[in-house]
Amino acid sequence: MSSEDDMQFTPQRATQLLENLKSIITKIEAIKRPQPVRLVLVSKLKPASDVAALHSSSSDSSLPSTFRPTHFGENYVQELTDKAARLPRSIQWHFIGGLQSNKAKNLATIPNLWCVSSVDSVKKADLLNTGRGSIEDGEPLRVKVQVNTSGEESKAGVEPGEQSVALCRHVKEECPHLKLAGLMTIGAIARSKATTKETENEDFACLVEERARVAKELEVPEEEIELSMGMSADYEGAIVHGSNEVRVGSSIFGERPPKTSKSEATEATT
Repeated sequence: MSSEDDMQFTPQRATQLLENLKSIITKIEAIKRPQPVRLVLVSKLKPASDVAALHSSSSDSSLPSTFRPTHFGENYVQELTDKAARLPRSIQWHFIGGLQSNKAKNLATIPNLWCVSSVDSVKKADLLNTGRGSIEDGEPLRVKVQVNTSGEESKAGVEPGEQSVALCRHVKEECPHLKLAGLMTIGAIARSKATTKETENEDFACLVEERARVAKELEVPEEEIELSMGMSADYEGAIVHGSNEVRVGSSIFGERPPKTSKSEATEATT
């Protein structure tokens, strides 16, 4: 990540990435939906040049204004930190991977970190709150509580129900430097692969129910709690289920190389 070479991109690569992005946007726009949808471009394990290439097309008049490539997602703290330091501040970064407590505080100090979507404990919320509070005049950091809707032991996230409500309440009432932005889930892979615009996904339905529960318990309008669900394999079905945010990576950037370092683990497959 440190060489200047990986900041350079060819016109051919930029064109290919833009065409891939437009293909995804076309599919999203074809879905009848009452809710706005944010597209987060997951650039994990891809060079900074790919991010630079796509972000440079933000002013492209052929792109709908609501889908300009400004929101990018990363799964590894060090990778996000490196890219954020070298790429334009106009990028709105999302951390979507498994968050390690010992890295939460420093992660929150990245000025253009827009959202952390994988908060699953009071401890991590408190560390993010402390880190964000250390930024002078920093805006509250958006966070989403990750809910384990599939019940799989291998999945991170709080259980639906009391755990989810309690963590959301803690963020809202005890973390002044954080803003409860919504709920996130990574569903079961088998259900994800079977999901279409016409079929129901139990994990998505669970998160919709969880939003209703959280909104009622916290006495806030449901529309204030976003749903982040849906990735490359199932984003169309997620949008039909009411997702406000989808995380798409390989369909835009192509297949990823294997991660060689085992210093950071994640359960997200975007």
